[in-house]
Parts: sequence; structure tokens; C-alpha cells
Amino acid sequence: MQTNDIPLLSMLKDRMSWLSKRQDVLSQNVAGADVPGYTPRDLKPQDFEKTLRSTMSQSAAALTVTNPNHIAAVSSSAQQNYEVKDTPDVAAPPGGNSVSLESEMIKVADTQAQYQAAANLYAKAIGMMKTAIGHGGA
Repeated sequence: MQTNDIPLLSMLKDRMSWLSKRQDVLSQNVAGADVPGYTPRDLKPQDFEKTLRSTMSQSAAALTVTNPNHIAAVSSSAQQNYEVKDTPDVAAPPGGNSVSLESEMIKVADTQAQYQAAANLYAKAIGMMKTAIGHGGA
């Protein structure tokens, strides 16, 4: 069984992928802060319920639950395409650039903290699984 077949790990991987893509978009906003007419962008927020339903609805065809106490394995979702949208931070001055560096840096820091939290959860889950199967903990 691969780690992507475990719903929790699959969801954490998807979350980290979304956060990584968001960091890319936010870095473009910071880079475009002095570009006349540049409008900042951001990713559309993830819908937790939709992600959960998608993860739980997929099942591995080769594996069958033979005991009601077993956990059903699910296959991971394909690479997601995240929706990017314009998000002007402030009223555009005469140059037309509406990037607020302070706002963008707050978003960057928040995204970094969320990514670190998801990565820590992922590592802890892997460590617990290793402990459970007798390969030692993290």
C-alpha cells in the first residue's frame, strides 16, 4: 500500500500542494509590486468538504475490506488544477498597481505556517504508522 492510498495522507499532500502553489502566486505578487498596472492574484480557497468527499469516494479496486474493523484503502486524486483569481489589495493609484506589500507578506507568512503545520502532521502520521508496524518511530 502506498501512502497516497491513505485518506489522511492524501488530504495532507493535497493541502501542501495547494499551499505550495499559493506561495508561488503570492511571490509573483511581491515581484510585481512595482510593475505599473499589476493586479495581485491569489488562489481560490480550498473547499474542505469537497476535498473530503473526493478523497473518501475514491476506492482502490484491488483491495477489499474483509472485516468491518478494517480500514478501506482509497486511491489518491490526480494532480489538481487550482483556480487563480485577481485580488486587488488596495485602490489602484495612478500607476494602476494595487499590490500592498504588507498584505502580501502577511499572506506569505500565513501560507508558510500552514504548510509547516501540514508537513508536521504528515510526518507524525508516518511516524505513528512506522511504530504500529514495528519499524520504530520518528
